[in-house]
Amino acid sequence: MIAHGKDVKIFCGNSNPKLAADICKLMGTKLGESEVKRFADGEVAVSLYETVRGSDVFVVQSTCKPVNDNLMELLVMVDALRRASAGRITAVIPYFGYARQDRKAKARDPISAKLVANMITAAGADRVLTMDLHAAQIQGFFDIPVDNLLGNPIFVDYYAKKFGENYENMVVVSPDVGSVARARAFAQKLHMNLAIVDKRRQKANQCEVMNVIGDVKDKDCILFDDMIDTAGSLCNAAKAIVEIGGARNVYACASHGVLSGPAIERINNSNITEVALLDTIPAIDSGLSDKIKYLTVAPLFSDAIERVYQEISISKLFT
Repeated sequence: MIAHGKDVKIFCGNSNPKLAADICKLMGTKLGESEVKRFADGEVAVSLYETVRGSDVFVVQSTCKPVNDNLMELLVMVDALRRASAGRITAVIPYFGYARQDRKAKARDPISAKLVANMITAAGADRVLTMDLHAAQIQGFFDIPVDNLLGNPIFVDYYAKKFGENYENMVVVSPDVGSVARARAFAQKLHMNLAIVDKRRQKANQCEVMNVIGDVKDKDCILFDDMIDTAGSLCNAAKAIVEIGGARNVYACASHGVLSGPAIERINNSNITEVALLDTIPAIDSGLSDKIKYLTVAPLFSDAIERVYQEISISKLFT
């Protein structure tokens, strides 16, 4: 018997139950019997309806909007499992909220990502399994092991099948300088060239495109980023590579579709042909946009959970 848990049990909160169910289906197990609800005053109430004593427990819960509610659900669930004598508790957080608050951008700013990491650890989690952290150094904010899965193998497989060997006419584009390293790794796997959109951000959620670095003229371009929030950066970048760079078609992909505020309207009105997103955050209603396509991360997370339980390397999942 593996020392840290006699069996695998998977529970979930209310943030992404479909993903949790898909993971369980792939693993050939059932979702743990639990209930996460609210008291009349809004407090989170968690009930576990099966024993977890000695089990290796995984809690699937994205901290997407409503961020604070979903985060609190995760913390209370972890505490409930700890007090029920679970053998080991892994917080499976496909989308880690507060990740953009990873440093002091100006005087007297909090570093909220570190605070959230402390809260998850204090609640009783033994390890964290997440995907495409906005800043890789957030792994160091935790005093417990963190496995940060990468979504780009899913996109590499998708675009390799979609476009075949037509690499010479395609370019991967980073929508800003901060995403260059991520986009470069993606471009290398697809054997495509890389271009960069240089922009100057005037204030939060607004940006001004300045220039396109690289040759995108008459090319099909793939804008690659880790998340799409209000879609301002993405749509401005798409506009720039067509109007300034002379690109032919624009596709876009991102691991996390936050899609706040006017994001969907902006995407619908943009010159982007298709936006591919992962289901780390629940999919929007398909009737809102015919440009948005979702790819599932359930196989990747189910494989990672199996490997974590069996104590074997997960590095294979990064390729």
